[in-house]
Amino acid sequence: MLEGAGQYGYRDYAGFARALYETGVLSDPWLNGNERFELEGVVLCEARARALNRAAECVAYLHQELVEILAGAPHLLRAFYSLTPSQLAMWESAGGLWHGMARADLFICSDGRIQCCELNSDTPSGQPEAVLLNELLKGRHGAVVDPNQLLATRYLKMLRASLAKRDQSLRLNRVGIIYPTELTEDLGMITLFRRWLEAEGIEVVCGSPYNLRRNSRGVEVMGTRVDMIVRHYKTDWWGEREPVWADSPGYPDPEPLYGPLGALLTAEMMGEVTVVNPFGSVVTQNKLSLAFFWEEQARFSRRVQKWIRAYIPETYRLTSLDPERLKAEQHLWALKSDYGCEGEETVCGPFVTEEVWLKSVEQALPHRFVAQRFFETAPDAEGRLPNYGVYLLGGSAAGYFTRLSTQSTGYGAVTVPTFVTR
Repeated sequence: MLEGAGQYGYRDYAGFARALYETGVLSDPWLNGNERFELEGVVLCEARARALNRAAECVAYLHQELVEILAGAPHLLRAFYSLTPSQLAMWESAGGLWHGMARADLFICSDGRIQCCELNSDTPSGQPEAVLLNELLKGRHGAVVDPNQLLATRYLKMLRASLAKRDQSLRLNRVGIIYPTELTEDLGMITLFRRWLEAEGIEVVCGSPYNLRRNSRGVEVMGTRVDMIVRHYKTDWWGEREPVWADSPGYPDPEPLYGPLGALLTAEMMGEVTVVNPFGSVVTQNKLSLAFFWEEQARFSRRVQKWIRAYIPETYRLTSLDPERLKAEQHLWALKSDYGCEGEETVCGPFVTEEVWLKSVEQALPHRFVAQRFFETAPDAEGRLPNYGVYLLGGSAAGYFTRLSTQSTGYGAVTVPTFVTR
């Protein structure tokens, strides 16, 4: 047992932080001087875990039906979404493929409903925190099941199944992980994925899109040919980068990554490499898809229509709503940009001042935003709002990443381990 640990865990947060450092995966147990994690976790009863899993799987399925609808009616895609030329190329080259790993962010409402604010289907994160917190803190939670203990096994199974879609005779020998090497926040996840792969005897090469090359041998990363690209570089970063606010100065680097993107899309279409997650997630990650579920609900099967009404909060494009109505109904709505995550591109009406809300409605570019109906989340004993991130691998629930916050889930949210009662 590591120093600082008692019979059922760690004497204090410092002892836990040391154990976390010693994993060699996560090195940031504090953020701006505040503790990022809690030692006491969330313990779900079996019935609640099943309900969360079912909700996540239903949400994944309705995204699959969305993809099938759009693939069969390309005019709908062009009419409903505001995709750039590069994003359209990503979608069209993917051939309807979009999913490998995703995370459905679920909330249990005060009235018992489960609501999904979005499906992170492009570059879902949080895996190191989810896996390591459960491993390090399970001992202090009694007779519980770790729902994340098979995440590595199922992840590798998903990768092999993705490769088999291209050619069932192929073996997964060499993987290139592509991520934004100039950023440090996801290094823990890259390290974890590398360990999982190398433990199976799979060679791993890491790099940025600029380290990609296509030649007669196929796709190379850092000069090494690979069978698969694990893509942890957001689809909206590969393409044109355009501001979402009318008063934004824009990006200093707005141009698409023409060379790397063209090489990778061509190689995938030619059957030279497999990309996970596939570039089709450029549509499923786009929050206008949440509006499509509601505005075009009649296009879906009866079963999926039922799931949309059950799990997806009412969502509409800003182009479909009267701005004056939104201004007057601040307490009923949240604004979300098409590819924004937590932070300045998500504005939750009940959690901001009237001044911030009015300015947000006025400055949001209507074709880039949706308005989603606000829902009341049931707080925990300390008044915090649990966000149950349910991982999906090949459409099946595979684990949890739970965060607690006093308002919208942001970078300041506290992450806790998640267990299920036996």
